[in-house]
Amino acid sequence: MPEPRETAVYTHGHHESVLRSHTWRTAANSAAYLLPSLEPHMRILDVGCGPGTITADLAELVSGGQVTGVDRAPGILDQARATAAGRGLANVDFAVADVHALDYPDDTFCVVHAHQVLQHVGDPVRALREMKRVVRPGGLVAVRDADYAAMAWFPASEGLDHWLDLYRRVARANGGEPDAGRRLKAWALRAGFTDVTAGSGTWTFATREERAWWSGLWADRTLASTYADRARQGGHAGPEELQAVARAWREWGQQEDGWFSVLHGEILCRKEA
Repeated sequence: MPEPRETAVYTHGHHESVLRSHTWRTAANSAAYLLPSLEPHMRILDVGCGPGTITADLAELVSGGQVTGVDRAPGILDQARATAAGRGLANVDFAVADVHALDYPDDTFCVVHAHQVLQHVGDPVRALREMKRVVRPGGLVAVRDADYAAMAWFPASEGLDHWLDLYRRVARANGGEPDAGRRLKAWALRAGFTDVTAGSGTWTFATREERAWWSGLWADRTLASTYADRARQGGHAGPEELQAVARAWREWGQQEDGWFSVLHGEILCRKEA
């Protein structure tokens, strides 16, 4: 009998305020650490592909290869397929999959990529073992995850302090690890990788337009997304608290000297040849 799959509740869901962020992501702003390693013939698996913007970028970069995007949520794959079709890509396909038990043979892919995935899974070490299993000898597993406790902003805001504490509590109650970025190297070593290059990268939001976009999507996410539902249903915050956090986000977004940085851990793991 196969082992039971380890699962966790995806904290964010796919509300418009979440997809506003996900569809902004590109290979350039979210996978730059991987790009120098890509070659045109490669076969890539993009785990947790969401709406497929990074997946489509990867497909363009490996024009002589093939990219497969997988996600646990069937509905979001329709949007991913539309993204790829709108860009005229013929070397990309999509499927439903669980990263803890990938439905692919050993040694299938040249690269397995996962962006903002391990923070949301029940067993990140098992997930990395699966990614290692399906990548070819000499191939790469590339993973990038945010680290919420390391996020920084200015000016100081008690409301954003409360947001950070609330988000981390909700995420952990859902079975995830919001401070995944700092743990990626340790998880990779536990998964059996011996060749691990660890680094970090950031997103920074500081212009008027960037602050408005980032603060607005988090204000809306705090009130109307699956995350908001989980916060209420889990007893972590009531409607008034969520309203206060949303107001704090909008107030921060209006600060002329406002600055917000999101730290990500990054790992490139090469499978032994």
